[in-house]
Amino acid sequence: MNSTYSAIYTILEWITKFAFVNLLWILFTLAGGVIFGFYPSTVAMFAIVRDWLRGNPDSPVFNTFWKYFKRDFTKSNILGILLDLIIILIGLDLFYIKSNNNDLLSYTYIPLFAFMLIFLLFIFYLFPAFVHFQLKVPKLIKNSFLIMLISPLYTFLMVICFVSIYFIMRAIPALFFIFGGITFAFITTWLCLYAFDRIQAKQKN
Repeated sequence: MNSTYSAIYTILEWITKFAFVNLLWILFTLAGGVIFGFYPSTVAMFAIVRDWLRGNPDSPVFNTFWKYFKRDFTKSNILGILLDLIIILIGLDLFYIKSNNNDLLSYTYIPLFAFMLIFLLFIFYLFPAFVHFQLKVPKLIKNSFLIMLISPLYTFLMVICFVSIYFIMRAIPALFFIFGGITFAFITTWLCLYAFDRIQAKQKN
């Protein structure tokens, strides 16, 4: 019976931690005026998840979040500017297509949608790589892209996980606001760490 209570307590403790980190992610994003808060708070969330997965689950959540938020504020916003520029360009392309009543399914737009898919998959690896390798932004982008290319299995597993979670959160929308960000961070970081370890092990051989 004690083991049952202990298991329940552990589950509830982790649910609370997930919800708290997700709340901090939202609050710090808003505190930075969204524009300057989103990327540092996202990096801080991923850094905490990495700490958890690397065997350090007991560090104080708020203090740790604040430490990573401050440490990576400038670097993460530099990265964010580059990502935002790409997103804006994609948005302008889609707006142009729609405003000219062009058929989005036309084969002429295949390169654009292929780029959008690659960019999305690249994002899966970018933030875990940011908190794992501590590289300068240009090298971080390069390494994240290369790791994505040579890790199709982990990419496929991420997609499967996110599709499953999408249907769950679609059925219960409140879960998205409570656990949306931290769920994305946990799944991508968990699978990316396996990919990173595999690559680093090959480099040592």
